[in-house]
Amino acid sequence: MPLYEYICEQTGEVIELLRPMSRADDPVDDPERKGRRFTRKLSTFMAKNAPSAGSASLPQACCPCGKNAGACGRT
Repeated sequence: MPLYEYICEQTGEVIELLRPMSRADDPVDDPERKGRRFTRKLSTFMAKNAPSAGSASLPQACCPCGKNAGACGRT
């Protein structure tokens, strides 16, 4: 089952849900029951290969928080 990210339109909070593809765009209940509205967010990822000898290294993958790797203090 795919993992989808949903973002709160009011606060910017992101939650993740495992849902069937057929329900990806269905309404999402606020997990804290505050009446907030969540919509599906476009999720991206980056693949990284080991650099070959003599080539420039590739950029680091993003942190799960959405910032550049290491920007939030995580490694």
